[in-house]
Amino acid sequence: MLGALLQPIDGGKEWAEFKGSDFPSVAVRDMSFQNRDASLALATHGRGIWIVDDLTPLRALDAKTLAAEATFLDTKTAQQRINSFGGWVEGDAAFTGPNPPNGAVITYYQKGRHLFGKLKIEVLDDKGEVIDTIPASVRRGINRVTWTMRVKPPRVPPAAQIAFNSTQGPRVPPGTYTVRMTKGKETYETKIDVGLDRRVTFSAADRRAQYDAAMRVRTLFGEMSALVDEINAVRMQADAGSAKLAAGDATKKQLADLSGKADEIRKKIVATREGGAITGEERLREHTDTLYGAIMSYDGKPSDYQLARIDALNRELGDVKQDFAKLRSGDLAKTNATLKSKNLPEITVPETSPETAGASGGKDKDGDEPHPPWERD
Repeated sequence: MLGALLQPIDGGKEWAEFKGSDFPSVAVRDMSFQNRDASLALATHGRGIWIVDDLTPLRALDAKTLAAEATFLDTKTAQQRINSFGGWVEGDAAFTGPNPPNGAVITYYQKGRHLFGKLKIEVLDDKGEVIDTIPASVRRGINRVTWTMRVKPPRVPPAAQIAFNSTQGPRVPPGTYTVRMTKGKETYETKIDVGLDRRVTFSAADRRAQYDAAMRVRTLFGEMSALVDEINAVRMQADAGSAKLAAGDATKKQLADLSGKADEIRKKIVATREGGAITGEERLREHTDTLYGAIMSYDGKPSDYQLARIDALNRELGDVKQDFAKLRSGDLAKTNATLKSKNLPEITVPETSPETAGASGGKDKDGDEPHPPWERD
């Protein structure tokens, strides 16, 4: 009944039962509008108090909307709440209830259940680039999905342990974003505004600076992952070729030496033993993950030290790239010449993209070695 009550589409001739958030079929004895009529508190008979935190989509319902095959409904500006950590202040008078989603709520209407063709929801930035994809509900009626207001996590090279700080992507800066729903052959679009929490002490420019810094580290991870994929391609092909040759074969030793040199370069990027600082084997990947976590822990402007640290880690990665380039032009080229002279398969280095190399989180299912690109499903 709530939808008809809030927006009298036909003067109350037809009514619909409100079932949002698993609202029970129970008598409602009192209702109170809150926050300038933006939300509604419902007092039920024996089933507690329920709060509809955003009435904006329901107010957008009209005869034209209900007749459409699909359409987006209006939503409020999404605020990026501050990251905070607290204790217990209520003593023994604890009360718990679900908080609003920590993300932007996107509401859309479907006249009927989606059955054929793809149904997906994408978020695009002001340049028209897709920055995230959200699973879409196929149910008929009003649907709500939540966007985390983050881009995808960085691609992290696999190592002995997971890179915990890098399991989340950077928060997008404040601005207006496009939400696009593809329903079969039809597309629908709407805009969503992302704003700052009113309690923050930094500016939108500071948020943009933090986002840009986090994205620089994200790019660094991607380049690192691409390089590790190329190194591992050389190692694995060399090991596979060596395993097929008889003991004492000079080519077998040449392949083993090449694999060992490639592995030494890999160990400049990733740790190969669990324990991190305990083992003293933190490498470029682990240092980058620590920096990424520090930048992500505060949404305001990054420090000068953090920005300088990004430059330093980029220089370190550049040195490792040079080492691998020397390996390719030296030992790898000589080994391939030997293999070619013996009609054996040469070692190839695949072209890898920083966006698709490696694995998010950075730990292979076997604990260490990643599967090479040509062996992945």
